[in-house]
Amino acid sequence: MGEAASDGYWQSTDGLRLHYRLYGRASEKAPVLCLPGLTRNARDYAALAAHLAHDRQVYAIDFRGRGGSDYAKDPATYMPMTYAADVEALLTDREIGTFIAIGTSLGGIVSLILGAARPERLAGLVLNDVGPVIDAAGLDRIRSYVGKSATWPTWVHAARDIGGTNAASYPQFELPDWIAMAKRVCRLKSSGRIVFDYDMAIAEPLRAPGGEAGVDLWPLFEAVRAVQTLYLRGALSDILSVATLDEMIRRGGGAAVTVPGVGHAPTLDEPEARAAIDALIARAA
Repeated sequence: MGEAASDGYWQSTDGLRLHYRLYGRASEKAPVLCLPGLTRNARDYAALAAHLAHDRQVYAIDFRGRGGSDYAKDPATYMPMTYAADVEALLTDREIGTFIAIGTSLGGIVSLILGAARPERLAGLVLNDVGPVIDAAGLDRIRSYVGKSATWPTWVHAARDIGGTNAASYPQFELPDWIAMAKRVCRLKSSGRIVFDYDMAIAEPLRAPGGEAGVDLWPLFEAVRAVQTLYLRGALSDILSVATLDEMIRRGGGAAVTVPGVGHAPTLDEPEARAAIDALIARAA
C-alpha cells in the first residue's frame, strides 16, 4: 500500500475551489490522475489509488459540483470541456508534465479531451466502460435518475434504494456492497440525513436539447492512438457496446479487457480490472 492520503485543493479559472485526494510520495515516475464518472467522486478510487501509490503519486479528483469541490455558479459549466479545463489548471498548479489518466465514463471522455490536446504528455490511458459512441439506452437510463434528489435516515435505507436503481449493473452485489457504494456516492448532512454527494444541477446540460448526443468523439480517440491504452468494458454494460469496443481496437489498437458480471461501470477493484491496470502502468512508466 502507498503512503497515507491527504486532501489538496486548486482553483479553477472561474474561481471555484476544487478538491483532490492525493496518495503516495512524489517520485520520478509519472503520476496517475483518476477521473470519476458523472455522479461520482474521488472516493470511488480510494482502493485503487492506495494500491497504485507504492511508487508514484496518485490524484483522485472531484470534478466541480462533486465531493469536496465547490458547486458551479453556472450549471452550463457542468460539461466535459470545462472539466478538462479544470484538470488543466490542476496540472499547471502541481507542475505535472506527463501523467497516466484513468477515466471512468465521463472521466474517460475528459481524459480523451486532455489527451487530444497534447498526446505526448499522456504516458498511459485507461478508459473504463466508455468510448467514442455512448449507447442511447444507457444514456437514457442515466438521464432518468441524474439530478433527482433524495434523502434517507440511515445508510441501509440509502443502500437499498441505490441497489434498486443499479441492480442490473451489479447483479452479484449484496447489502454490504450496496452500503459501501452508498458511502462512496452519498454524504451525511449536519441534520443527520443522507443525501447524494453532488450538485443536482449537473443534470441540466445533460437534459438540454441534444444533451451529449451527436458529439463526434472519434477525432479525440484517434488523436491518442499512439498512447498506450487499456479499454475496460463491463460485460453487462449498456454504455459501451461490443461493436464500439471492437471498432476502438480496430482504430486504436490497445489492450481490451471485459470484466465479467458487471455493467456500467466496473469498480476497478475487480481482479481482472486490477491486473490489467497494473500491466498497463508497468508498461507505461
